[in-house]
Amino acid sequence: MSLAADSPVHSSSSEDLAAFLDGELDTVSDASADPEEVAEEEEESDDGNEDDDGDEGDYDLDFKRFKRRKVELSEGINPQSSSSHGEPAQVVGGSSPKKNMCPHPGVYAGMCMRCGQKMDDESGVAFGYIHKNLRLANDEIARLRDKDLKNLLRHKKLCLVLDLDHTLLNSARLPDITVEEGYLSGQRDALPDALKSSLFRLERMQMMTKLRPFVHTFLKEASNLFEMYIYTMGERPYALEMAKLLDPGDVYFNSRIIAQGDCTQRYQKGLDVVLGQESAVLILDDTEAVWAKHKENLILMERYHFFASSCKHFGFNCKSLSELRSDESETDGALATVLKVLQRVHSLFFDPGYKDNLEDRDVRQVLKTVRKEILEGCKVVFSRVFPTNFPAEQHQLWKMAEQLGATCSLELDPSVTHVVSMDAGTDKSRWAVQEKKFLVHPKWIEASNYMWQKQPEDNFPVSQAKSK
Repeated sequence: MSLAADSPVHSSSSEDLAAFLDGELDTVSDASADPEEVAEEEEESDDGNEDDDGDEGDYDLDFKRFKRRKVELSEGINPQSSSSHGEPAQVVGGSSPKKNMCPHPGVYAGMCMRCGQKMDDESGVAFGYIHKNLRLANDEIARLRDKDLKNLLRHKKLCLVLDLDHTLLNSARLPDITVEEGYLSGQRDALPDALKSSLFRLERMQMMTKLRPFVHTFLKEASNLFEMYIYTMGERPYALEMAKLLDPGDVYFNSRIIAQGDCTQRYQKGLDVVLGQESAVLILDDTEAVWAKHKENLILMERYHFFASSCKHFGFNCKSLSELRSDESETDGALATVLKVLQRVHSLFFDPGYKDNLEDRDVRQVLKTVRKEILEGCKVVFSRVFPTNFPAEQHQLWKMAEQLGATCSLELDPSVTHVVSMDAGTDKSRWAVQEKKFLVHPKWIEASNYMWQKQPEDNFPVSQAKSK
């Protein structure tokens, strides 16, 4: 059976939806949770047990009303409330019209999921990945996010949004596999041991996928600290298939798989379709441009290029990892490195030494603090790196160095620790050598930014520029 068929997203039962939403919004997906206990809770929800939190937005009650309403409409019964959008239900027994007005918190299959009224309004945000044909009003989204935040913090968790391609894995179309990569299509027993459990040939999709080294350990460890989402610009069938490879036991993501069709803005990803407060959300992605509104939540990942087609797509004229029959390090690769960053951010966020309210804390500020630790204590001067007459303070490298905690300067003085240059023959470069300061290539800053730790200066030497 396919993932699509198994997913609750494709269920049309209102009782299933009620139980599913309750499970999604009232519990945290915990890798250490007992699956039998989770199943028992879902069965209790299906049996109609009421939640005792007194919340007016109780979805069990809403969807029982919705189902009754749906039956009435299907049988041709004229219900009490008007079928036209925006009109209140008729008042019975002298009750206040205002008190009986339904706020229409959400729409499911064209009807209000609370009162069952037919709704033609397209306002609010579609959450089709949670359940097909589900749309929530902005006030309801805010209420659910507030509830979700309290629930996460109670479990000492934050929210983590994960990109797929070039972040957790790399995929290539079968026709794009090069001759040098032909060994990947051979018998599985003939593959190197490291590939046997991380390389997948998907005949139905005419695709080959390689999981990034350390990904399974990463997901297991991260799930103890975060509620995790997949968010990809790929289409839903692809996203579901990749989720199956990453999470075959359906432990980490459940329905939290967001694909291209769920985005509210073309070519952009947004947290508007994530039921988590922005102040508690971190993002891992290799592409900064798609997160225009949420750069402060983003941890930019070094791209994973396993296949030759991936290198070619991004303009790299070099052999891929697969052609070199090599791979990233399990212990020192990108995922192992970023896991340490996530653990550090989580530790600081929940530091009991702070006396403020947990709900008032902002993970974006914590992320800035951690980033500034990377080049703390470094004073940097640039030489022949920026275009002539370009304001140095506006250059991306200058800004990056400051975000990493370095102090940037235009002038040399004894407190300078690093000269960043592309030519060892400049006056500033020669000064650095003479004064026994670090002389490094600009890629030293970029690598420190990607790896979230100061990189060894000796790995980024500066050569003499060739005279024209």
